Amino acid sequence: MKNPAKVVGSIAIGFFGMLCVCLASPVVAQNTAPANQKITPAAQNMAPKAQKTAPSEKLDWTQLPPLPNSLGVAGPFAGVHNDALIIAGGANFPQPIWESEKQWLDQIHVLTRDGDQYQWHDGGKLERNIAYGASVSTPYGLLCIGGNDSAETFDEVFFLQWDNQSNQIVRKEGPRLPKPCAFTAAAMVGTTVYVAGGQTDASLDSAMQNFWSYDITHRGKDNWTWTELPPIPGPTRALNLTVSQHNGYDDCVYVISGRRQQGNQTDFLTDTWQYNTRTKIWKQRANAPQCVMAGTAINVGQSHVFVLGGADGSNFHHGAALQDRHPGFPKSALAYHTITDTWIEAGTLPANQVTTTAVRWDDKIIIPSGEIRPKVRSPKIWSVVFSKNQRGFGAVNYLVLVCYLLGMVGVGVFLAKRNKNTEQFFRGGKHIPWWAAGCSIFATMLSSLTFTGVPSKAFAQDWVYAIGNLMIPLVAVIAVFVALPFFRRIDATSAYEYLELRFSRPVRWFGSISFTLFHVFRMAVVMSLTGLALAAATPLSPAQCVIAMGVLSMIYCTLGGIEAVIWTDTIQTVVLLGGALLAIALLISGVDGGFDGFLSIGKDADKFRLANWHGDATNVQLAFWVIVVGAIGQNISSYTADQAVVQRYMTTSTQKLAARSIWVNALLTIPATLLFFGIGSALFAYYHTHPEKLDPTATTDQIFPLFIAQEMPIGIAGLLVAGIFAAAQSTVSTSMNSTATSIVSDFLQPLQLCKSDQGYLRAAKALTLTIGILGTVLALFFVAPDIKSLFDQFIKVIGLFMGVLGGLFVLGATTKRANGPGAMIGAIAGATVMFWLWKFSNIQAYLFTTVGITSCVVIGYLASLPFAAPTSIQGLTIHTLSSSDSHDDE
Repeated sequence: MKNPAKVVGSIAIGFFGMLCVCLASPVVAQNTAPANQKITPAAQNMAPKAQKTAPSEKLDWTQLPPLPNSLGVAGPFAGVHNDALIIAGGANFPQPIWESEKQWLDQIHVLTRDGDQYQWHDGGKLERNIAYGASVSTPYGLLCIGGNDSAETFDEVFFLQWDNQSNQIVRKEGPRLPKPCAFTAAAMVGTTVYVAGGQTDASLDSAMQNFWSYDITHRGKDNWTWTELPPIPGPTRALNLTVSQHNGYDDCVYVISGRRQQGNQTDFLTDTWQYNTRTKIWKQRANAPQCVMAGTAINVGQSHVFVLGGADGSNFHHGAALQDRHPGFPKSALAYHTITDTWIEAGTLPANQVTTTAVRWDDKIIIPSGEIRPKVRSPKIWSVVFSKNQRGFGAVNYLVLVCYLLGMVGVGVFLAKRNKNTEQFFRGGKHIPWWAAGCSIFATMLSSLTFTGVPSKAFAQDWVYAIGNLMIPLVAVIAVFVALPFFRRIDATSAYEYLELRFSRPVRWFGSISFTLFHVFRMAVVMSLTGLALAAATPLSPAQCVIAMGVLSMIYCTLGGIEAVIWTDTIQTVVLLGGALLAIALLISGVDGGFDGFLSIGKDADKFRLANWHGDATNVQLAFWVIVVGAIGQNISSYTADQAVVQRYMTTSTQKLAARSIWVNALLTIPATLLFFGIGSALFAYYHTHPEKLDPTATTDQIFPLFIAQEMPIGIAGLLVAGIFAAAQSTVSTSMNSTATSIVSDFLQPLQLCKSDQGYLRAAKALTLTIGILGTVLALFFVAPDIKSLFDQFIKVIGLFMGVLGGLFVLGATTKRANGPGAMIGAIAGATVMFWLWKFSNIQAYLFTTVGITSCVVIGYLASLPFAAPTSIQGLTIHTLSSSDSHDDE
């Protein structure tokens, strides 16, 4: 039979051949962005100028049934409750408008829907005529804040609730504002409403810097009050925009534009301010390209703010003279990206309706009524949806991807005949080359989280997490000189055989069950989140990507066993690193200024920061000590308690070669860390230069696949998508094989449930397939596009399961007094601690594994003291492991 190494080498050469052919072809991007459009600010900038570029996304506008008031209204309370659009109050001018006085209204209109059919309802009346307050849609009703009439400005706050049963509006009182306030705006983060700007009376001279908050869960309680927060920096303002959005770290409130009065001069503001709701700190961001006072703004996706209307002040002093010849307000939308801090034009508006509120109604944005030019209102109700450009994947890309996938299946088919017994299926006959085993550990440990999660993390944040990866070489010392000798000495097929020898069979079963649960959930998380990422780069849906990953992994893993897993991991390492090198080269070449521009943009945005020097374990900007301590715990658990890694220790012929495989993985980690965090920084620099190419409907985790889909030459895109598939499949196939190995070795064989080795082999293949099906089905349920970071979710899963498991190995290896009952108590107590951390604490998940190890070791040791000391632990602790035990197979 041919040497598998030669077969793998041939496949790898084939992939490089395809890469060379692609590179030799003309470099043609799959999409070309429209030419840049100049944006001229209408007021003096108060911060660095915004980007002046054009959009690539389409806004689809349609009209809903118009407001029953044919004149329309300006300044109404508007929002959604119980799937009904509520428009209350407002102001307009009766016909003929240039010969009449403004009138304030009290009518409530409610629009309901049944499928595509809409119906207006009479919602009754407000307690007074009122307009120009702020409104926010909440689960408890439409929150109406402040406002005024012709004579007075109000501080009252109330909820309007739509009762679907009676088709009536119910009013509930809220806490009064600290001051009367009109021409203000509000946004909600979580359950907290924030009100920014406004004026206390009819004169713009009374404009404020106010910033107030109110937690709506406190409604009806004694602390039913507004909190006065640090005021908005910069000038006083009214008619500003206020919107919430995520900035890559935290949820923030953005206050944009507005106007103020200084004596006889009216200033039309363009400044943008960001309030971090966690740190309570204001920060100035890039100016809007023009004044957008009295406009509508709404958050879109995970990091975009869209301004769908606003007045630029260009004809502010000429309204009376122009009258019906007034051209109306500028009909151009703007988009701001909170991570790259850039503005772009975002398409043409069919109408610019100001002094109203943009409302989200399921997947649609509603612009209800509003003012279209001085004194003129519109009854039109506009519905806006984002239409993504449909990108074809192309025949060449499909060819590259299919060739790769068939190649992986081919490896499994080729190696199927070698699996004649469980020794071959579980340990590859102990003849796997050390370098292949090392590549397999590398591919397993980094997986698709490296290819998609790490670049997105560096894109949105910085290099702080890189320090965690650099702890792997440090922990490799422990793996080589402490963990490896134990497993080689007992010739373990399952890592959890050690737990039985050191403690008891129940402890072994606890460890094996914990590992099995971890890897089933790990498979589901990796496939679901990778499926979401791949959906940005291909025409496939997330579910289709999940099924493709699961089915193909099941085929080659079930047929080829651990040997197929290791050799496909080796190929996947080549594709992973080769594709990443090509990607970073193309990214940097697309940045203005090339490599120097990449460094300059990243430095100015603090994207290369490696450490946060604080002591807070709950801060989302992880402290240096949290990264170091957390990473050490994670890697100790992985290299000592994870069957997926330990199993590879046993696939080489000697302990020395197994040690080499660990060092190969550790050394590959260093350039891989620099490469993938570098890709994240390069993505930031690229999209800072080209913000028009960002997709507002994409998640942050899709940023790298988005670049692949939009910017990669034909053929190269297919290769890099294959790289993402490769990374995910390395994790999935490893989990399938290792979990099946654990179940057979820890349960079926000790309980002698099969009559022969062939019976166990058939059981192993059946379990591999079953685990694959279970993980794939779970992944389909776990697809959740609102997750802000797959990297963070994966870290949480690792911590919840692997902390206690790692603690059992540390407890057994480092102490002589710990015993079976104490270990079991420690494991259960540690699991309880982990559950508490997950549900009731704000401690960063990066520390979960270390806390799990510590709690299990401390509680397990103390719980062992009332029980008899173990009597047979020779070679099972670092205190009783002799030098001969460390080299038994050399």
